[in-house]
Formats: sequence, structure tokens, C-alpha cells
Amino acid sequence: MILNDHITYEGKKTKPIKPVPGREKRKQHKDFCETAHHRQTYSLQLPGEKGCDPSVLPSSHRPRGCFSGYSCGPTVYDRAHLGHACSYVKFDIIRRIMTRFFGIEVIMVMGITDIDDKIIKRANEMNISPLALARIYEEDFKQDMAALKVLPPTVYMRVTDNIPQIISFIKTIIDSGQAYATSQGNVYFDVKSWGKRYGVLTTIHPDTQDEAVDTDKRHSKDFALWKAAKPQELSWTSPWGKGRPGWHIECSTISSAVFGKQLDIHTGGIDLAFPHHENEIAQCEVYHQCEQWGNYFLHSGHLHVKGSQEKMSKSLKNYITIKDFLKKFSSDQFRMFCLRSRYSSAVEFSDESMDDAKHLLQAISSFIRDANAYIKGQLVCDPVREDILWERLANTKVTVKAAFADDFDTSRAVAAIMDLIHHGNRQLKAVTKDAGSPRSSVVYGTIISYIEGFFNALGMSFGERQVAVGGDNSAVLSNVLDELVRFRTKVRHYALALPEEAAEAVPMEGATGAKGPKEEQKEKRQQLMRERKPLLEACDSLRGDLAAFGIHIKDRAAVSTWEMVEGGQAKQQTEEKS
Repeated sequence: MILNDHITYEGKKTKPIKPVPGREKRKQHKDFCETAHHRQTYSLQLPGEKGCDPSVLPSSHRPRGCFSGYSCGPTVYDRAHLGHACSYVKFDIIRRIMTRFFGIEVIMVMGITDIDDKIIKRANEMNISPLALARIYEEDFKQDMAALKVLPPTVYMRVTDNIPQIISFIKTIIDSGQAYATSQGNVYFDVKSWGKRYGVLTTIHPDTQDEAVDTDKRHSKDFALWKAAKPQELSWTSPWGKGRPGWHIECSTISSAVFGKQLDIHTGGIDLAFPHHENEIAQCEVYHQCEQWGNYFLHSGHLHVKGSQEKMSKSLKNYITIKDFLKKFSSDQFRMFCLRSRYSSAVEFSDESMDDAKHLLQAISSFIRDANAYIKGQLVCDPVREDILWERLANTKVTVKAAFADDFDTSRAVAAIMDLIHHGNRQLKAVTKDAGSPRSSVVYGTIISYIEGFFNALGMSFGERQVAVGGDNSAVLSNVLDELVRFRTKVRHYALALPEEAAEAVPMEGATGAKGPKEEQKEKRQQLMRERKPLLEACDSLRGDLAAFGIHIKDRAAVSTWEMVEGGQAKQQTEEKS
């Protein structure tokens, strides 16, 4: 991203800050990369041009208003887990914020590591080729991302599709004097030769004491650009013999092939800051002979399992696969979990934290249902103070935009939305009698539209009839439920209503031993209640049965309304078993 004096939104400007020229810009940002808990806040002027058609072009040829973004993709040797999901969902949210709230199109490239030590080891265990294994788990990863509603990148780039480009990239670094080939067929980046330019991101400097080196490296901090092939290992021919690329050179080559010598945003987990991103910077600035290759490195915080200080990872065997997670929770619930903290913060995963996210979603859905019921006249309330609600809505819009401009602070933005809902709910208190006062439909309709638009922009759904079945049948099911609830309401009102003759019953003239009017009225009422009790029981039974499927009916004074709560069936079954 590009630093400017102000960020401008809705005609307002924030307090100006001094622009940071050239290389110093990234040096300030490096401190943020040292820990997932630290953030660096800038005032950014995000371009407002819309309608550009992003293309995979070098930086100098990109349309105005478009940013270049590179994401370190997965090493595809196994199923993706929730730690991966947390990082990719958070960066998907940032991408959506830039596009939907600031009018910036992001040309996003994701590198797929499809050859690696782990891939080779796993393929040998499964007795299949490394590339076949990689294709299986690459497709599995893409399916997981689609299930989490993560937007696909503009283009995926596999390492094995770019071997000639990687070899050429390495040649250039060797020719510049910053890399060397060994007699064993390996090629290493010479960290000491790059001097103090190495370590600009994480303050790791090459002049610190070297550890003992038991390889063909010159120095312990040197890292591999090309690895000599081992017997029976997948390899490619190169000027240094058969082998395959090192890890760090992959991303440098792929991002440079697409964007040239300038990259706006580079994303990845905090554990990639060193050595991966640090080494990428060194490689690219040597190759392009430039002062600064990447402008911004955004790092997501670790996902921790409750009660553990360790991150969720495959190596620690403490992970939950995305597929297993989505059997219990929805993608919207996980996205709300991610929205509740800054992207750079470490977060703790537990059933309790997921329940908190579910309750927030339910509160939002409940408000939208009630507000829609009020607009339709199904919920009768006292006169609404429209001036208060209009003011709250305007303040919320300003707060949300300012929060997003402050290093994409989603937690503050969501808090502002929940505060708006709180004030909207305060005036939606039902009363028993309709005084005939006009309804404030416009203000509530506008609030609903803004809230739904906010969450839709971030990849979530809060339509008036959010039905889990999806597809073309959703509208049909919604209409069927409307008719069913309407019929139940008529039956219920009939069962509760007392006919006039029951209320006005009097004894017959001349009847001996006739009961008094009060006694006869009481008996008549009790008889009707006994006769109609099965109808009320049937209405209650229907409401309970539908609740088991996540369809909740609310009985109001005049009418009944319904809402769909995602995951309702699983919750009901769990309660019955416990």
C-alpha cells in the first residue's frame, strides 16, 4: 500500500501524518512482523476508482485503483486445518474490505507449493507419485476455501509449472555475486554478501555469531535456492545438476513473474515472517536490483487451541481439519469468529469462543426478523424516535469506515454494528394494543439494508429468509413456511378465541334448579377449552418439531413469524442426548 497524507472517506479527512519515503516505510512496518500482537497503524488514502478490470500484469502496467497482492499458498501434502482457515479467511476479509469499502481491486496471486520434502515423504508412504499427491490435496484445499467462502485468487501458480523461470531467477542472483553453487549440486544465497540489507523485516542480521556448519554451506544462515536431487527423487535438469527449487525462491520467482519489481501487499502467517519473507525480500531485491521490492507485509496471528500456548499445526498433532470443523459449525460462524479480533492478533479456539460467535449471529438475525416484522405490521410498538435511529446509523457508518482504515480493525467495526442493533432493538418493544400511529418503516428498512450489506460485503449472509438448504429451492421453501405458519396462526387464534355466546350465556326461563349465569358461563368456557385443547397442543407440537430443524416460530399478539437458525437440528439433538 502507498502512504499518503490522509485517508479520505465521506468527504472527511483524518489527522495527517508525515509520509515515510522509500525504504523507511518498510522498516517502520517490520516491528509489526516480529509479533502477531503488535500492529502498525497508518493513515492510508485508498484509491477510489471503481470499475477497473484487473489483469495479471507487471506493476507499471496495472490499471489505476488496483493493488498487487501475493499470498503464500499451501504446501499440498495433507488436508488443510483450522489454522490455515483462520489465516486465509482473515486475508479474504481484508481483500473484501479493500474492494467493497474503498473501491480497490486487488489482483491476487497465490503460489501452490507442489514439490517439497513433506510431499515427497508422504507420497512414498502412500506409494504414489509426488505430483499425483499434490494434485489431490490442491483440489482438496480449493474445495475447503470454497466452503469457507474465501474468494479465489486471480490466478493460482504452481511451483512445478515455473521451473524454467526459477532456474533463470537463480542464475541472475549468482551472476550478481549474492549466491554460489557447490560441488554437491546445491545453490545457496550468500547472506553475508548482502550485508545489512538482510534483516530489514525482522532485524535478523548476518553479522551475528555463526553456528557450526556441517553442510556444503559457507555460513549457517545461507539458505538453499536449489537442492541437489537425492536418489529416486523427483528432479529437474539445471546448470548445477539435477535437483529441485528451495522453498523461498518459489514465491520470489512467481510474484516477480506476475508483478515485476514492485509488490504492494504480501500476506501470510506470522511464522512466515522469518525466514521465508525475509529471504524473499533479499532474493527479489538482488534480482531486480531495487531498493524496495515489497511495500507491505501483512501477517496473521496464530490460532491456538484453548489451554495451549502452541499454535495449531500438523507437526504438533493438535489440529482440526476444515472438513471436520464444518460438520459442526458453519462458515458464517467461523467468519464471525475471525471478525471478532484483529487479523494480526493470536486467537484462542474453543467451543466457547465459537458459541460466542454463534450468539452474535443469532442476535443479528433476530433483530433483522423483528425489524422486518415491524415494517410489515406484524410487530406492534410504541411510536419510534426516528431522529435517534438516523443519527445512530450515520455515526455507525463513520465508525465502521474509520475502523477499517485503521489497519482493518474488524473487531471495532463489528462492535459498532452491534451497538446500532442494540439501539434499534430498544425501540422494538411490543405492545398489546395498536394505537394506530404510523410505522417508521423507512428508518428500519435502511438499517436492515446497511447491516445486511455490511456482512454481505465481508462474505456472510443475512437475508430476511436465510434458508440453509440453498439453491433454487430456498425461495420455494420460504414461501411454504410462510403459508404453514400463517395456517398455524389461524388455528391457534381460533383455539384461543371465546365465542360471544359463551361470554353472554344466561339461564333459560322457568328452568328449575337452573344454575346462575356466572356458573353456566364458566362451564361453557371450560367445555370449549377442553374441546380446543388438542388444537393448541398440535400448534405447540408443530413449533417444537420445526425447532428441531432450526426453524423457530415466534408467537406475537396479532401474528406469528418464523426464522431459520443455522445448525438448529444438530443443537437440538445434542441437548436430547446430554
